[in-house]
Amino acid sequence: MPFGSLWLPVVVSAVAVWIVSAVVHMVLRYHRADIKGLPDEESVAAALRKSPPGPGIYFIPHCADMSQLKDPAIRKKFEAGPVAILTLRRNGLPPLGASLAQWFLLCFLVSFAIGYIARHTLSAGADGLAVMRLTGTVAFLAYGCGYLQDSIWKSVPWSNTLRSLLDAVLYALTTGLVFRLLWPAA
Repeated sequence: MPFGSLWLPVVVSAVAVWIVSAVVHMVLRYHRADIKGLPDEESVAAALRKSPPGPGIYFIPHCADMSQLKDPAIRKKFEAGPVAILTLRRNGLPPLGASLAQWFLLCFLVSFAIGYIARHTLSAGADGLAVMRLTGTVAFLAYGCGYLQDSIWKSVPWSNTLRSLLDAVLYALTTGLVFRLLWPAA
């Protein structure tokens, strides 16, 4: 089966996931609970403005490698707290347009990879349920597994990850359904 016969489900599933994502974030809005404000945000911001670090990911207290955890002074810093992973962005309003474009490109890349895997696994005219099962499973893995790593290694609350896994289920169902409906006949 030529890959060209899968361009329609690839593009339509990317657009559909992008739209479902917009509905999740703008209408359902259950992700509002993902991010919390600091109790004294202004004093934390003022402290960061004193010697502003550039955009990046910072760990407090910082240690260059795990062997430093044996140092009593470093251990004391961890015990006294706070222990934090801080992500700093460039100053200014969040670049919503660029982020939405990058999100669409990711949706397209995921759909393209799903089409590639499906093309090499299924044949034209394959059973619709088999198409949906394979493409939906791969979509769930692509959209959901990264969140598990964030909870394991970056201490992202598991409640955030569960909400994001719900998104991954919605995106997987959307992707699987589009591929099922648009899968080439034999």
